[in-house]
Amino acid sequence: MEHQNKPEAPEAPETPETPETPEAVEEAEAAADGGSAEAPAVRRRPRGATAVLLAVASVVGLVGGTAVGYGVQADREPKPLPPLSQPGLAYPAKPLPADQRPTALTAAEDHRVKTEGDLRKLLLPKPAGARSVGAEWLDDGLMDVRSYARGFTDEQHTANELLREDMRRGAGARWTKGDRTWVVHLVQFRSYEGAEAFASRAHFYDSEVVGDGTGDQLAGTESSRTYLFKVQRESGSKPLYRARAALQRGDIMAEINVWDSKPIGKKEIRTLAEQQLERL
Repeated sequence: MEHQNKPEAPEAPETPETPETPEAVEEAEAAADGGSAEAPAVRRRPRGATAVLLAVASVVGLVGGTAVGYGVQADREPKPLPPLSQPGLAYPAKPLPADQRPTALTAAEDHRVKTEGDLRKLLLPKPAGARSVGAEWLDDGLMDVRSYARGFTDEQHTANELLREDMRRGAGARWTKGDRTWVVHLVQFRSYEGAEAFASRAHFYDSEVVGDGTGDQLAGTESSRTYLFKVQRESGSKPLYRARAALQRGDIMAEINVWDSKPIGKKEIRTLAEQQLERL
């Protein structure tokens, strides 16, 4: 039997490469649709051109709109402002008759009249038999921020606090009689809030204070306290007792310190504090 040769399979046509760019795809589709007709060349737009055009248009619109707005506003007639004083707002509409007007406060009733004068006149009177003693923090009985802060451990910190609370002026005195010494400070601020804030810092907890360490609140006040300290004893020296009062009335903060080699009664420091408040 004669062997017949199998016909060879025709070679598969080469698969065209897949177009990789949008322009190549368009050319391929045009060639398929138009047959042998030659596809027109596609002109490519530079990348980012649309974004640049939009940005330029936005800037031109913004500048043009601003210029037009200024022009419109400049052409308008200015509108007059309303008058600052309005008729009919004064009260009372007519002055009160003399017999209906309120009585003016006396100097004793007006606290501002008291505190606007010589601050030294509001200090406690010198104790009987005591003598005045000069101090480096006093200049003819007056104090400023720096001189008052000099008596504190952290002088700069205290001066900064006084400036922050707007200290206005101060006055003080120092007296001695035997082993007893009194020191009184009056510090006036430009506002009630300043005096209150600094007075609140003058109250403190101290383990050397007799009792619970917080002192005793003065009756009838919110920001005035008295303190008795535990006695200090050193070999070869007399014992040292101390009492203190921190007070506030209006725009003035007051501080009283008493030292002695003998015990100081709680009633003594309370009486001094009450007398100082009365003078304010």
